[in-house]
Amino acid sequence: MKFNTKVIHGNQQHDPSTGAVMTPIFQTSTFAQSSPGKHKGYEYSRAANPTRTALENAFAAIENGTNGFAFSSGLAATDCVLRLLNPNDEIIAGDDLYGGTYRMFTKLFSKYGLKFTFVDMNNPENVANAITNKTKLIWLETPTNPLLKVADIKAITSIANKNNIMSVVDNTFATPYIQKPLDMGATIVMHSATKYLGGHSDVVMGALMVKDKELAEKIHFIQFAGGAIAGPMDSFLALRGVKTLAIRMQRHCENGMQVAQFLANHPKVATVYYPGLKSHINYKIAKKQMADFGGMLSFKLKDDSQTAAFKLLENLEVFTLAESLGGVESLANHPSTMTHASIPEPERLKIGITESLIRLSVGIEDITDLIGDLKRVLEMI
Repeated sequence: MKFNTKVIHGNQQHDPSTGAVMTPIFQTSTFAQSSPGKHKGYEYSRAANPTRTALENAFAAIENGTNGFAFSSGLAATDCVLRLLNPNDEIIAGDDLYGGTYRMFTKLFSKYGLKFTFVDMNNPENVANAITNKTKLIWLETPTNPLLKVADIKAITSIANKNNIMSVVDNTFATPYIQKPLDMGATIVMHSATKYLGGHSDVVMGALMVKDKELAEKIHFIQFAGGAIAGPMDSFLALRGVKTLAIRMQRHCENGMQVAQFLANHPKVATVYYPGLKSHINYKIAKKQMADFGGMLSFKLKDDSQTAAFKLLENLEVFTLAESLGGVESLANHPSTMTHASIPEPERLKIGITESLIRLSVGIEDITDLIGDLKRVLEMI
């Protein structure tokens, strides 16, 4: 089954009780049993719910996994992965991460004995050199948030597998429309399904996908015991979003490339971070492992000041100044004061998150309106 068909039909079936084409919203907390312990596969919605099951089956299908899991947020999914580890285990992660992931690593789990080492994953050797006998997990985010670095998934997961280390790929920016990390050797794929998988800025959700049945059982136990589940209404909305993922991503990619090219040629823009541009440091590996380049990009102004960035952001009309990304509408973000404010300033500056860095989530509006909006505000600074 091809991807454009899989997002609609993958692992799905019509409701057996009614024939409903879309899985109904089973807005129930519990299920009747004919005798103690005898039920029709569902007991209590924290363990499983038919609407969530349909979504989780779709998640597994689009990432070519055997099992998918829907969580109450992307960070809840990340939390579940870290609960697979034990005190004194070590984790290697990229030095350019979503601020919430960095905050969870350093502020929550560090105090429970997990040790995190952050390396530049532009070079897989940096990962290999950071491995110790206590390393149990390698965390890749590719493309990264907000600098759009692209890590070589096959090279890094190969290093992990040779050392019997789990690898997790945060595939939020790319989505399985663009790359499928499980097929490239990853142990787990993670998504903030709030973003492109949901796609309409109306649900908060996380996802994990795996191929290993034993690992799936461990993840299900943590999810069940910890309770960080996606509810039936959110599951219904996310399943609806998955069905239009392919067609939305096609337009996101088309618009993203044109916006990146416009900014790269603008006299007031210093640098554009977009893996589809030949000027991007990781263009060759992006071209190799990605089917397209997505709708996310960042750029820096030649006037590298917060004042210039704020003036641009405050005067946008088609782009909305807001947190998050991946919806049908275009969003603009100031990482150093918004999504990545939890990262200490010295660390932000070290990796290149300066005051003029602006991140764009390019939506599916008409491209002339998007470029017109950017052109107008750039003329103001």
